[in-house]
Amino acid sequence: MAAPTNGTIYKAFAAKADRFPDKPAVVFLGETYTYSVIREMAERFAASLYKLGMRPHDRILMYIPNSAQFVVVWLGIQRLGAAAVPITPIYTPYDLRHIAQDSGASAIVCQDRNFGYVQQALPDTSMNRVIVTNVADLLPWWKRAFGRLADKIPVGKVQKTEYTSFLRQMLSSGEKPAPDPDTKEDDIAEILYTGGTTKHPKGVPQTHGLFVVSAEEQLAVRDALFPKHEDVILGGAPLFHILGQTCTLSTLIVGGGTLLLAPRVNLDAIFDSIARNRARSLIGVPAFYRMVLEHDRVDQYDLSSLKYCFSAGDVLPVEVANRWTKRFHLPIYQGYGATETCGGITMSPTDRENPPLAMGLKVPSKDVMIVEPEGLEPVPLGEPGELLVHSDRMVTAYLNKPEETEKSFVRIGGKLWYRTADIVRQDENGFFYFVDRTVDTIKHKGYRISASEIEAVLQEHPAVIESCVVGLADPKVGERIKAFVVLKKDIKGVTGYELIKWCRQRLIEYKIPQYIEFRDMLPKSKVGKMLRREIRSEERKRLET
Repeated sequence: MAAPTNGTIYKAFAAKADRFPDKPAVVFLGETYTYSVIREMAERFAASLYKLGMRPHDRILMYIPNSAQFVVVWLGIQRLGAAAVPITPIYTPYDLRHIAQDSGASAIVCQDRNFGYVQQALPDTSMNRVIVTNVADLLPWWKRAFGRLADKIPVGKVQKTEYTSFLRQMLSSGEKPAPDPDTKEDDIAEILYTGGTTKHPKGVPQTHGLFVVSAEEQLAVRDALFPKHEDVILGGAPLFHILGQTCTLSTLIVGGGTLLLAPRVNLDAIFDSIARNRARSLIGVPAFYRMVLEHDRVDQYDLSSLKYCFSAGDVLPVEVANRWTKRFHLPIYQGYGATETCGGITMSPTDRENPPLAMGLKVPSKDVMIVEPEGLEPVPLGEPGELLVHSDRMVTAYLNKPEETEKSFVRIGGKLWYRTADIVRQDENGFFYFVDRTVDTIKHKGYRISASEIEAVLQEHPAVIESCVVGLADPKVGERIKAFVVLKKDIKGVTGYELIKWCRQRLIEYKIPQYIEFRDMLPKSKVGKMLRREIRSEERKRLET
């Protein structure tokens, strides 16, 4: 599949802005921003970045939540020809410091409430510019004034320094346009960080060509339901995550639709936005759909405009899928992908019925193999094995992690393949099904979490000598996190509450263990390797009894 519009993100967006200048592009906090307005702000932001010394190929951290600002900043970075590094706004200084160092970022855009965290991390990084925004920055002055008077707008303390700039001022300045960058489709558009088996998140460089092709494919599955440019998408997934990017943000790049955004998940606000804006698409992880079903006021809203509901990030429980279809007379379409593949590997078609638990059919741009995990030999059709993925435009390495790259990327038959570390099977009709994971990752609320990262934090506690972390199946969130801990001899008085508090100071919220169990020893192999599989098996049997 050839990448449209020269294969670069900003040119693809500009083509949509030329075609739909007065059409709503983004709706945020009750305010509508047209394609021409978003484009003008992106151009101004790029011009201001250029004046501050930013240049093509520079890397700029984005430490902000879903918002109109996110869209403007992300597009402005693409317009400059630089690379965006979007991260979750709930990262602590610990993770922020690592990602800034690993990516080599020279600047950061943060919300004012996170300015203190940025200041803590700044001295240990190469970042020399901090651009600050408030959640209400792009709202009309009277809405900002009313919101502050009513104490409805959260505001953080910001210290004005020689390295501090403010987004609102940058967007109101009359700088000359930034020079047109010579951006090519093989240039890095952004670096997304993902969990896995390592202590720290891994940087995944995404090129312009890969993003545009993937975005086209994620939207194309809806063509049987409505034209892309008529789509109105309620983004229930964060824009710093590949799901939110390729399934929601993509409508501005290759679709010409409208994107509805909220700074955080508030179900009543989401329902109201769907009803007011006649949303057609709803995107989220399985836990999100369960939350909707269990909300006691959902029937008070008119959600009849929805035509396409999509779930990814984890396996959708059959019970949730059945309840959703019964209540809303709509299926939840599933997909499967990874940050390393820029989203979808398989997507459920909308022009036919999908089998229960199926993750869909392979998308056109991807080649796949299902192999025996140890020897990498192909397995017979219908048999489970590890899924390998190849594409013409593909991520070929993690940023600055050669050992992890060697583990996750393998050359077979003259092609480079990404090892998903997930066990799947394929039926005779081409549909794929998730079976199990081969690596020690935990899927909690759609996030991939490294068990070893949590173990490393626990083992930094002066009372802990060993730890083992596993995921426990939970239909509400996918898996819950449980830690098994061995304390040093003669240590007394250390409680699970204390260890959870220790983790809370060093890990973001969704990585904190929900349970701590103390043990005298942990199972190990003859060579001293931790046997997580044995502990998982013990816990599974315990839950079954």
